[in-house]
Amino acid sequence: MNLFYVTILAVVEGITEFLPVSSTFHLILTSHILGLSQSDFWKLFEVFVQSGAILSVLIISWKALWQDRKLMKNVIISFLPTAVIGFAFYKIIKGIFFQANLLMAFVFLVVGVAFFVTEQMVKSDQLVLKKQLKSLTIWEAVLIGLVQALAVVPGVSRAGSVILGMMFMQYRRDESAKYSFYLSIPTIFAASAYDLLKMRHLIASNPDYITYLVFGFVVAFATSYIVVKWLLGYLKSHTLEVFAWYRIGLFALLVVLTATNIFKFL
Repeated sequence: MNLFYVTILAVVEGITEFLPVSSTFHLILTSHILGLSQSDFWKLFEVFVQSGAILSVLIISWKALWQDRKLMKNVIISFLPTAVIGFAFYKIIKGIFFQANLLMAFVFLVVGVAFFVTEQMVKSDQLVLKKQLKSLTIWEAVLIGLVQALAVVPGVSRAGSVILGMMFMQYRRDESAKYSFYLSIPTIFAASAYDLLKMRHLIASNPDYITYLVFGFVVAFATSYIVVKWLLGYLKSHTLEVFAWYRIGLFALLVVLTATNIFKFL
């Protein structure tokens, strides 16, 4: 456990947090590649470091949220179902889901296939993406919150679930991505604060842990700031297919590596 590993994990978090590829899955996979055991501290780090990425969104979008009170209200409404489910299933999430590599990888694949199928529906005009955030209703906000709650299972992707759910409500990809950014602010900050509170005894036992958390926070913030700006521009003129093929390809690679005993993850 050292700053080298912390830097790698924080960069991975910063890159993957807002892409629809599941940052938690990538952090757990990266930990396995680095040979890091899933200790209580690393579980805390994998959640807390996400708040560094979220700070970049807060800096970029605070003015838009503050000036649009309806949008802010909808974000809070969407956050509530996720908060309730996350609190209720906290022990299961940390004790079971974070350990279930095969489940994570399978879910990772299924969501990739869902991306591909959805984009085929758009291409065939079965699904028309035309709506903007200004038309978001309270009930749609509630539904989006329930959809985001699916991301308690690593591999789903909080951003991916929100974008996919909103696409089925006929919202444009870039508008859906933007809302997923806004919704990430209360969701991740709340999760990080709750995890930090639950693990405060662990941090008190080792002063180095504070250094690792702060350093990871800063690195994740700097990395994600670049990614957020890129993704918003990318989704204005591109589909989710590249992320679908990435998910399918990575799953296939993990199956091959596991079957040949080169790298045991599944």
